[in-house]
Amino acid sequence: MDLKFSHIDILVKDLQTACDYYSKILKAEISKKFTWQRDDLHVTYAVVKMGQEKFMLVQPFSGNLKNLLDSKGEGTIYRHCYSAPDIELVYDELMDAGLQPEDENGNSLSKEKLNSPSGVRIIWLPKRFGEFSIEILEESGLEDFMTEAFEKN
Repeated sequence: MDLKFSHIDILVKDLQTACDYYSKILKAEISKKFTWQRDDLHVTYAVVKMGQEKFMLVQPFSGNLKNLLDSKGEGTIYRHCYSAPDIELVYDELMDAGLQPEDENGNSLSKEKLNSPSGVRIIWLPKRFGEFSIEILEESGLEDFMTEAFEKN
């Protein structure tokens, strides 16, 4: 499987406060803010970038990530994210290995429904070790998203 590490996701209680902190302390560049809402999941998030390194700050309002924030607390790193040149090939490889890819809510994901609310084609591996998850995004869509995220208004 041809995967490249992209970023981690970190839960925060107040997205703006966290963005201001990393901007001031690390001189990080902060992306535009985005909303992700599908089924029970509702979050806002932003990308923090320092050179080529980046991570996402995620403020959940409802769904499994809100429950995780309430139980584990702010600063919880809950996801490692990777990119792949061909998300459908990754999907097929996972299915061939006997693993059913999921959506962000833990529901089985069909190959025809790989699009996310952000427009990037994406899959998740089922959680096997507690609340930790692996997300795989299509490389070209992720690159386009990151470019747009840091465009000046």
